[in-house]
Amino acid sequence: MRTPLRWLAAVLVTALAACQAPDTRAAAPPRIVAFGDVHGDLDATLRALRLAGAVDPDGQWCGGRLVVVQTGDQLDRGDDEAEILLLFERLAEQAAAAGGAFHSLLGNHELMNVAGDFRYVTPGGFADFEGRVDFDPEDPELARLEPAQRARAAALRPGGHYARLLATHDVILVLEGNVFVHGGVLPAHLEYGVERINRETRAWLRGEAGRPEIYAAPDSPIWARSYSLDPGPEAAVTARAVLDALRAERMIVGHTIQEGGITNTCGGLVWCVDVGMAGAYGGPVEVLLIEGDQVRVLRE
Repeated sequence: MRTPLRWLAAVLVTALAACQAPDTRAAAPPRIVAFGDVHGDLDATLRALRLAGAVDPDGQWCGGRLVVVQTGDQLDRGDDEAEILLLFERLAEQAAAAGGAFHSLLGNHELMNVAGDFRYVTPGGFADFEGRVDFDPEDPELARLEPAQRARAAALRPGGHYARLLATHDVILVLEGNVFVHGGVLPAHLEYGVERINRETRAWLRGEAGRPEIYAAPDSPIWARSYSLDPGPEAAVTARAVLDALRAERMIVGHTIQEGGITNTCGGLVWCVDVGMAGAYGGPVEVLLIEGDQVRVLRE
């Protein structure tokens, strides 16, 4: 199994080098902090950001040149989703002005909401979008929904105000040596094209194109659990092949709660940062600090 995967990786290196765009691949900063799913819990989000050294007690950026990556799933299961999305937009602006960066990635729950899948929305999550966007209640797409659901649907459907905010985010981000994604990057995703995934997803969220075909697969980059849910030896081989193709040393993923806190799998190639910190799960607040070749977990 090792030879075919390494062959695939080698073949893909040239193609990927030609298609990576600056917003997908960026130079490595001296200090990166990553954290996982926050699911509508503003308090847990701010605690993680303070633990990272990214914000002051008032929630304003104080991280200087620090780079922060949140690996997706800002939405669902909690009541503070719009506040979190707006906080992340503000922090991205403040961080850039200070010489740092703040990246929030797209997870499966962001894209479920864009597709109108509200299975995991709380009553407070619907109420949170009331009055935030203008919409025509006679719009046939919205009229079929319960009245309480219409503001959220208008905000998050393709072309909606909040969907357009999400369209500035990536599915897969490569900071030299580090690959960040919600679920995982598999060889099939490399073949499809990393920048193509990001580009097509942005176009969908802006309302300019349909849902990308990559999301028809159950193991798309936002759903894959190959590296985070009881991975076997073959997962390490796959991870190494993918990282070789992307010229990276490690992958950082969310999506699958790690009951024992942030952990690494696949012989240290993959770091799993979803610890269930949102109130819906009651897990701890932890973040992953990456400084060059050194990786360590920070806990409250």
